[in-house]
Amino acid sequence: MTEFPDFDLAEFLTPGIEPDDVPALWSLVRSRELINTFITLFRGGEEEVFIRLHVLREIGGRADHPRWLPEELRRHFAYIDPIKLETVLGRLRHNSLLIYGEDGAYQFSDAGRNAVAAMAVLLRFGENEDAELGFLTTQLAGMQATGTLTPELLQHLLAKLNALTASFEEAIASGSEFRILDARSRLTGNMRWLEKGTNVLRGLLSTEEITPETSRIAHSIGLAQSRLARVDAAFQRALNKIESQRVTLGSSGVSSSDAAAWLRSLDIRRIAALADSALCAGTQVQFVAGGHELLDRAESSLSEEVRQMEADTTLPPSADAPHDEVAPTEDLGLLIRLSERVAAIAESSPASKLILGGGFGPASYRLSLLSLLGNEEAQAEGPVSDLTQMPYDLMLEDWLVEVMEDEISHISAGNVVRRDTPNVEPQA
Repeated sequence: MTEFPDFDLAEFLTPGIEPDDVPALWSLVRSRELINTFITLFRGGEEEVFIRLHVLREIGGRADHPRWLPEELRRHFAYIDPIKLETVLGRLRHNSLLIYGEDGAYQFSDAGRNAVAAMAVLLRFGENEDAELGFLTTQLAGMQATGTLTPELLQHLLAKLNALTASFEEAIASGSEFRILDARSRLTGNMRWLEKGTNVLRGLLSTEEITPETSRIAHSIGLAQSRLARVDAAFQRALNKIESQRVTLGSSGVSSSDAAAWLRSLDIRRIAALADSALCAGTQVQFVAGGHELLDRAESSLSEEVRQMEADTTLPPSADAPHDEVAPTEDLGLLIRLSERVAAIAESSPASKLILGGGFGPASYRLSLLSLLGNEEAQAEGPVSDLTQMPYDLMLEDWLVEVMEDEISHISAGNVVRRDTPNVEPQA
């Protein structure tokens, strides 16, 4: 490039370090021609940059006749000052964005067309869409389709997704309804790019030629996209919380959110005019106590007796500890009598006859005790242990027998049988 004859990075590097010693820097140096293309486009004042981009886009817009004669350019750009137009064309030609052929016609160079094509991709995104996310996802899809995908592009996409997640979490943490709504609108506008990125990642991870580094970054991107997909539910929960705190101004139907939105639509001068004379110092309130209140307070403060009572830290007198009381013991009369009934069984006895007496409560208690018969592993002591070790078993059936006494209507049929006695049929 003739515009950049002196290209020396030595003054930026530590003595003894060459650009090719830093791989990331050397990759940029090797792409110097392409980078100089963008330097040519964006170097100078803002107005110059806009005119250069406009001229290049117009020249590239004629696909059927890509070569432009100088007269055609002057007619097409008649609305641009002729001297300024020649300056722009000369700069673009001098830096190889435009090629001036032997036939006297202008046409795009490869570098110029690539630069304009990249700008066209960036400029096509809508206002609610994130240009960076859309551009990166588009690049990801294109490079994945051509097999030229690099880990560097995946790193940029991962960083963008993490930045979006952080901004959405900050909006939720702020508690501002307007920030949450703006963030939700931004998420909705970029949802198609998230879906497109997910499809591309699935295709990428399904290939066998993927490198370990690319696979690691791709999985991280998938996790970041999953977090973004769950953010919408967090937005809704935050908005529901705000809705529960919204205040309606009387019966007008106007809420505090409506008032805040109206104030946000005003410029600063209008808001200042509304606040004029609306703010003033608060009323100064003084509380004066009556004579008797002051007298009571003074008496408690000046009395020597009161001060001594408040300062007294003497422990209370000792007292004898209460005598130990005998803990109440459980009434084991029902258990002992039931054990006596079971011990009197020669061969077999219906369970319904053994448990009756005293009503439903005692009967339930006796039946629960009978279920322990033969359970020698039960953690029990005393009379309960004696019952479990008796040579009897409770044999219950899957049908009911009628009782109709002691508050009991029916009970499961069954018998208490001595172990050395052959099995007998249950009795009603």
